[in-house]
Amino acid sequence: MADSFDEECDYLFKAVLIGDSAVGKSNLLSRISRNEFQLDSKPTIGVEFAYRNIKVDDKLVKAQIWDTAGQERFRAITSSYYRGALGALLVYDITRKNTFESVKKWLHELREFGDPDMVIVLVGNKSDLSESRQVVVEDGHTLAQLEGLCFMETSAKENINVEEAFLNMINKIHEITSKKSLEAKLNNQDIKTNNSLHGAKEIIIVDDHEVSATKRNTSYCCT
Repeated sequence: MADSFDEECDYLFKAVLIGDSAVGKSNLLSRISRNEFQLDSKPTIGVEFAYRNIKVDDKLVKAQIWDTAGQERFRAITSSYYRGALGALLVYDITRKNTFESVKKWLHELREFGDPDMVIVLVGNKSDLSESRQVVVEDGHTLAQLEGLCFMETSAKENINVEEAFLNMINKIHEITSKKSLEAKLNNQDIKTNNSLHGAKEIIIVDDHEVSATKRNTSYCCT
């Protein structure tokens, strides 16, 4: 699943994985980039990232995915990595209600430091542990609708909906980026058209005596 970093791409999108510590961000990143899962995954120290190439329509998109640490002591470090991000997977653990309650705090940071048009997918991870569930699906849906987010429950361990959540984000980023690119081209065309129609005016001063002499020496032909 991992692709060559050197492969030429049409778009480069930066995305971040955020949420409290131990919600499964690193294993989601492993699934997305390498289709791997590690039971003994250790907490991320600072920031890690991986790349993934995806075909969207006829374009090659290179996604640069940042796995940001969820621990409080790294919050000041990771906030700078929101800048330039076009997408985010905001992750909570369905078996720990406090991680769901932290979503609004992370959402505030995203909106403070991130792009105004950032695509945010709310992800309820560890859906394979349904017997230990503390956050029902309806709560995720309700919050997502309230905040204008996409929503999906996933299981990095069982590889359930991980690809779907990631591609949902990438496709929406591509849709927004393509729309902006088209609007920019149309605006440039309008500017060029206006410039050609309202170009610089040249003022020519003609001597009246020269005009009179010219009229006398000019023949008129009618065809």
